[in-house]
Amino acid sequence: MPKAKVNGVEVEFEAGMSVLQVAELAGEEIPRFCYHERLSIPGNCRMCLVEVKPGPPKPQASCALPASDNQEIVTNSPMVKKAREGVMEFLLINHPLDCPICDQGGECDLQDQATGYGRDDSRYALNKRAVEEKQMGPTVKTIMTRCIHCTRCVRFMAEIAGQQEVGLLNRGEDAEISTYLETAVSSELSGNINDLCPVGALTHRPWAYNYRPWELKKVEGVDVHDALGSNVVFQVRGAEVMRVLPRINDAVNEEWLSDKSRYAIDGLMRRRLDRPYVRRGGKLQEATWAEAFEAVAAKLGDSSPDRVGVIAGDLQDAESMKAALDLFGGAGVPNLDCRQDGAQIGGGPREAHLFNTTVLGLEEADAILLVGTNPRLESPVLNTRIRKAWFLNNARVGLIGEAADLTYPVEHLGDTHRAFEEAAGWGHPFAEALRGARRPAIIVGGGALARRDGGALVRAAAGAAQAFDVVREGWNGWNVLHTAASRVGGLDMGFLPRGGGMGAKAMMGAAGQGGLDVLFLMGADELDTRAIGPDTFVIYMGTHGDAGASRADVILPGAAYTEKPGTWVNTEGRVQFASRAVFPKGEAREDWAILRALSERLGATLPYDSIGALREKLISDHPTFGQVDYVPTGRPLDLSQVGADGTPSDEPLRSPVTNFYMTNPIARASLTMADCSAVRVQAPVPMAAE
Repeated sequence: MPKAKVNGVEVEFEAGMSVLQVAELAGEEIPRFCYHERLSIPGNCRMCLVEVKPGPPKPQASCALPASDNQEIVTNSPMVKKAREGVMEFLLINHPLDCPICDQGGECDLQDQATGYGRDDSRYALNKRAVEEKQMGPTVKTIMTRCIHCTRCVRFMAEIAGQQEVGLLNRGEDAEISTYLETAVSSELSGNINDLCPVGALTHRPWAYNYRPWELKKVEGVDVHDALGSNVVFQVRGAEVMRVLPRINDAVNEEWLSDKSRYAIDGLMRRRLDRPYVRRGGKLQEATWAEAFEAVAAKLGDSSPDRVGVIAGDLQDAESMKAALDLFGGAGVPNLDCRQDGAQIGGGPREAHLFNTTVLGLEEADAILLVGTNPRLESPVLNTRIRKAWFLNNARVGLIGEAADLTYPVEHLGDTHRAFEEAAGWGHPFAEALRGARRPAIIVGGGALARRDGGALVRAAAGAAQAFDVVREGWNGWNVLHTAASRVGGLDMGFLPRGGGMGAKAMMGAAGQGGLDVLFLMGADELDTRAIGPDTFVIYMGTHGDAGASRADVILPGAAYTEKPGTWVNTEGRVQFASRAVFPKGEAREDWAILRALSERLGATLPYDSIGALREKLISDHPTFGQVDYVPTGRPLDLSQVGADGTPSDEPLRSPVTNFYMTNPIARASLTMADCSAVRVQAPVPMAAE
């Protein structure tokens, strides 16, 4: 390996590294504004100047300078110090001194580096330049006079998000960052440019003037708004989660986060269920926990187990589903389902319902076939991995389903199951590319799974996977992209119909015709509860006054995902723990604790009194839950066992997500998500000036 000296200390480095990276290997701090590890290198802020020998006797930008063998790098010479002070003086020429009111104050790179590397005075005495504010949408607040033209936002939008909506206009003193047509940014990842901005020119509009960073307590957690399981940090003040920021995990979400995962948190404070309710005389009335449990126990005691149904919603943690499985499954209830959308998958080999390439491994794929999915809406951060495979690996992407702008070139093969046969039979160019690929992958989404013929469609997709040799030695390219954070955990523990029991769709049909005496909804809000007949007693355990609560006869208020320690399993099968950030609202309780208390009232007390004991039983009964943050790669899978027999219909495949911002009760309670939906989905027009 080549070697270089950094301030007299010899260090080995990999060929191709920049001088900045080599200096950091040696433990030296190099200031920078434009440089970012995950973006291309523009070399335009000049803050990372160092002295390099051999080379010209002048400071050089270390981010854009390749390191070479036997190079001498000096980061602390008088020449470097003076050069950095000069650069900082230029950067501050037009920057307003409004730190006391700036939302970036306290976590501002410019503020920090001006203190560490700038001078204590300025020789510039003329008036500062002012720049007109831009209207970039509900998530981005702009004060462009602060902008230092680092172009991080421009490069993120073009390279990662794939939406070339932000750019640098004009030249010299007239240069400014803007959306080209003065419209709202349409990307589902727009909040990341606020994180990237080093100076406070772009800040988070929904959180403006609400906090200072030093007021916030940080708690690590897991996002539940999609099935990716993005790693996040909940930042809390008092009893409220003030903001959610991404936590770096290169194997899952890198350091990006979708706008829904980031900004829907204001929905946690609205339309909350904070006390039990019981329907009396046709109206829901406040009740005590004892009264609510009495009503539930009385109805369950009068009902045969085969006339009781339990449906787990999309945001449930593994602990609550395990408690429900033990309570109702132990009582002989056969009607259990964690697939409220009716997805026809589960019950077979674990690999049949997982994202087997892994999220990180997807970048290695050189041919990807999407089946019934729109990953841009179903998992925007995972969609950046597919874009990266195309951008860096020249991967070809094909689509069977509804045509859409996915931010990268897509070959549309058709929108029905016949596209499988036609592509293979006609020698379609993409089919040949998939067949000849070194790392082929198929991604099956909810548009294929959540249909009456979903099992047959999955069988057709598995047949195509066999034909294209997607599963081979050391590589498993069979992937299922779920849309629900709870789905894989529920499938792994077998939260499924048993002994001829009904699935979620069948339960809803039976409830509409008097075929169920009791329907227990665990945060299941994506169902048409208006179709439930008057003879079915509905128990709703959840967090918001959404669809499930509107039809409930008894409401048991539960804790939101930020209000309880929980276990979630993402779409690739990665088990992740989240900590409690705040306590539940009002009289609400953690879901597993509610079920534990109910079990005692029913005379079938569950064998655990703490979250720790519950997790021990969960891991004992289902060992995969003990493999925390581990995902097996390349495991073999017999594709003949995937799916179900039958003939798929000719109905076109459609993504289950039509409005990215309104997919769960938390998002539907969020004012920010309502604004995003109105601006970006329903009426993509410029926002009015504040």
